[in-house]
Amino acid sequence: MNNDRYTGPFKDHIVRHVALKQSVGYKYETDAAHLERFDRFTQEKYPEATTLTKEIVLDWCGKKMHETRANQLSRTSIIRQFGIYLDQVGVAAYVIPKRYYPAETPYVPYIYSIDKLQRFFAETDRCRYCSECPYRHLIMPLFFRMIYTCGLRVSEARLLTVGDVDLKQGILSVHHSKKDNSRLVPMSDELAERCRSYFREVHSFPKDTDTFFPALGGKPMTLTNAYSNFRRFLWRAGISHGGRGKGPRIHDFRHTYACHCLKKWVRQGKDLAAYLPILKTYLGHDSFAETAYYLRLTADVFPDLTLKLEGRYPDIIPSLERAADEAY
Repeated sequence: MNNDRYTGPFKDHIVRHVALKQSVGYKYETDAAHLERFDRFTQEKYPEATTLTKEIVLDWCGKKMHETRANQLSRTSIIRQFGIYLDQVGVAAYVIPKRYYPAETPYVPYIYSIDKLQRFFAETDRCRYCSECPYRHLIMPLFFRMIYTCGLRVSEARLLTVGDVDLKQGILSVHHSKKDNSRLVPMSDELAERCRSYFREVHSFPKDTDTFFPALGGKPMTLTNAYSNFRRFLWRAGISHGGRGKGPRIHDFRHTYACHCLKKWVRQGKDLAAYLPILKTYLGHDSFAETAYYLRLTADVFPDLTLKLEGRYPDIIPSLERAADEAY
């Protein structure tokens, strides 16, 4: 780690805190970038500070103009963890309580109908060659299909390397996902064949470390790039967008995948008590509660299933409000 990036009064503690997180397997890159900004903030406003006071914490955690509540809560969580670290090493620190700032009303996922999925993917198939992004017309049809049919998070797909995609067995290796978990994700035969055709066109001299969906310079596409393409396909497919924070979002393909799986299993009379652990593992959830959330969502999206679900599984269907922030 480059220690010169930190210059504020807590620089040595930040360096050790980041090093500790990374030593136990966390990438901790985004959090470290937040702490770098916090370091500059304290250097400018509290250069003589020796303890992490409540004044410093609340000054830093206050909501910025045009900032979303989610971003504020993320910054607050990072400083809370830093405060806990300081307290553990004997440095006086104010540890901001959990839920100090009220969360926004939970976002209710947008569940795409089969018709809208077909329209959206048809638009990705119409993506044209662009000299500035020469592989875009090949990447987009596969990238978004993979997110939906494998129930991936956006960054799980965009950060895949060549070595992560087993074209022979049709299995994805997802590394360092949420909470630094890893898992194997089998693909359908159709998707695996699409991956093979795509691979032949894009990766002429592949190395395992190459990005599977390369942007400029061979780097992974950014979230901004993925989102801008998504919005363009959404508009061309005639699927309305509710505005900032109202969706639909790329991540809703993952929610849709889970709901469509559950709907199919219920229709087939499958024992969900046996099948939910499979879905939990496939989605990379850390707890059963995260997966059970989709039971509630499926019942709400497909009302004709409500009585069947609540009749058979009354004790494992959580409320949307209680579990909405867990199912990501």
